[in-house]
Amino acid sequence: MALQTRITEMLGIEKPIIQAAMGWIARSPLSSAFSNAGGMGIIETSSGELDAIRGEITKMRELTDKPFGVNVAQAFVRDPGIVQFIIDNGVKFVTTSAGNPKKYTGQLKEAGLTVFHVVPSLKAALGAIEAGVDGLIVEGGEGGGFKNPKDVASMVLIPQVCEAVDVPVVAAGGIMDGGSMAAAFALGAEGVLMGTRILSSAESPVHQNWKDAIVNADATDTVFLNRDGPGPALRALRTERTTRIEQEGVENIFGEFAGTQDVYFGGDLEAGIALTGQVAGRIKQVRPVADILNETMEQFEATVARLANLKT
Repeated sequence: MALQTRITEMLGIEKPIIQAAMGWIARSPLSSAFSNAGGMGIIETSSGELDAIRGEITKMRELTDKPFGVNVAQAFVRDPGIVQFIIDNGVKFVTTSAGNPKKYTGQLKEAGLTVFHVVPSLKAALGAIEAGVDGLIVEGGEGGGFKNPKDVASMVLIPQVCEAVDVPVVAAGGIMDGGSMAAAFALGAEGVLMGTRILSSAESPVHQNWKDAIVNADATDTVFLNRDGPGPALRALRTERTTRIEQEGVENIFGEFAGTQDVYFGGDLEAGIALTGQVAGRIKQVRPVADILNETMEQFEATVARLANLKT
């Protein structure tokens, strides 16, 4: 099923579903599968491994002839030349995050790219509009990853932003199927972003231990860490390590990511922090990306039809 919204029109995709730009994870094998399934695959830069990222962008050209994008996680970009590299490599869509949207939006738009900025609040959304972005990814506090310490749930944040802006909005945080996608559309969104659901997909490169932990998780099995800083807040899988951090705090949250490779690809979930959203509590199977996207669209259509048939 194809669904036409401003998101699909602007990005040239069949399904208004965008893949989250997960550090070290959102690379060509996963992202090309997402694009080939009709969504918008995204290559990450938050790992900071820019030489590898350059190679991943090249690989995407070999693995898919569908549109794909690149995320510029500004707080983690050590080489601003990555922006010009993205432009030079013919990428047409960029999401920016973790920083001031004014930093790169002008340069990207002058080169003809479409730019969406990730925002956690109405204030940030209005700032991004002022910077000239083409659209917004509005991320509720239930989503995994780095968060605004003053988190707002998607049910409140999405309509608040949609009521205040004219650009298309992509809803993020708590999205994993057609029902949650339909709910986001009811709140004013024209597209959705999936993170944890795709993190646990068959094509995801992370260790099976992490996927199993997601499948076996309840909605209460994530923790919101570092609300009082210093550094960013984040939502992660509940483990002995993250429970200790939740209770005792930590002097430097970034120091807890030293074992990231052991967590992500070695399967030792106590070696660091496994960034995971609350929606893990609803994920019950590891599925191929194409199956996830196709089923989401079928469920979306069925949900909209059911609501249309309600008697008033």
